[in-house]
Parts: sequence; structure tokens; C-alpha cells
Amino acid sequence: MHPISELAALLCPLPEPGSVTPEDCFADACEQSELQRTQYADNLEAAALATEEDPLILALEQARTQKEEADRRIRLLLAYAREFQPARRYPLRELSQASGYTISGVTTAYGTPEITLVQRQIHRSPVPRKDAS
Repeated sequence: MHPISELAALLCPLPEPGSVTPEDCFADACEQSELQRTQYADNLEAAALATEEDPLILALEQARTQKEEADRRIRLLLAYAREFQPARRYPLRELSQASGYTISGVTTAYGTPEITLVQRQIHRSPVPRKDAS
């Protein structure tokens, strides 16, 4: 198997038997995964040829970028939950469990830049905190 094909197989796995509901959609799910593999391999090969970079290094860089983007989204969601939710203040413990951050990490994960971005994107101001008298 070509290294790019192996990377595609690793990062776009086929579904396991019994993992698709309803079961009669398993073949469709496999077909979709195969299509994703092919597209991923084609894109990775094109990027490797265009940049003359090693495909594994490119795949790692892409994974790091995706991880950074996921972390940015988590910070925005935490800012939204803690600063913009008047109906229900989410307990730190619940936010910690959902985000994978520690409780102290939840309180320090976001700051003014994230609050400002959330405010701009949802077109409203943060809810004043009751403890901020």
C-alpha cells in the first residue's frame, strides 16, 4: 500500500460492522468512507507535490491546525456559556467535563478577545454577572 493510501486509511477509517444504524446503511457508510479516503489521499498527494513536503509531515500539520481550531471553538463556546447565557448559568463542573478542561482551565480559557468575538457574532452584549456589583 502506498504511504499516502495508508495515511488516508488511518485518518478516514471504515466503519466497524454493527456501528451503523440502521444496519442496512452499512454499505452506504463504507462507500462514503471510501470516498473520503480517496478525496483525502488526492488532496494530500496534491499538497505534497505542490510543496515538495513529506505527506506525513503535511498530515501532522493539518491535524495540528484542526486541533487548534477545535480549541478555539471550545474557548468561544465557554465564553458564550459563561458570559452570554442569562437563562442558565452553567456550573463550572459541567463545563469542565464537557470541554475536557479543568475547572480552573474553564475560567482562564477565554478572555476579552473571545468575549468580543462572541459579542460581534451574536450581536448582543454579555449578561452582567450577579457577582459583579
